[in-house]
Amino acid sequence: MINQVTLVGRLTKDPELRVTQEGTSIVHVIVAVNRNYKNQAGNYEADFVQCIFWNKVAENTAQYCHKGSLVGIVGRIQTRNYENQEQKKVYVTEVIAESVRFLDPKKVEQTIP
Repeated sequence: MINQVTLVGRLTKDPELRVTQEGTSIVHVIVAVNRNYKNQAGNYEADFVQCIFWNKVAENTAQYCHKGSLVGIVGRIQTRNYENQEQKKVYVTEVIAESVRFLDPKKVEQTIP
C-alpha cells in the first residue's frame, strides 16, 4: 500500500516545541495550502491541514520557522478517533511529517558600514 502526502503551504501560527514524557520532541502545526482554482468571487481558497512533526524535524521547524513560513512537507496520512466530553466520537485526520523543507529564501543580514 502507498500512503504518501506532499504539501506546500504556510504555517498558520508560530510552531511551539513540546517534549513528551519520554523526551521526544513534537510540534503540532496547521499548514494553509492554497487550492489550484479560484472561487466565484475570484479568490483562491485554502485547506488547513493538521500536521505533526517529530524529533529533529520538530526541533528544526520550531527553531527556523514562524507564522507565515513557507514549508514543503512529505509525510503520510494518519487517522484516529476518540470520544469527547459529550460522549460523541470525534474523527481526526492529520499528516505525520517525515521531512520538511524550508522554502522561504534566507534573509540576508544587513551590515552597517
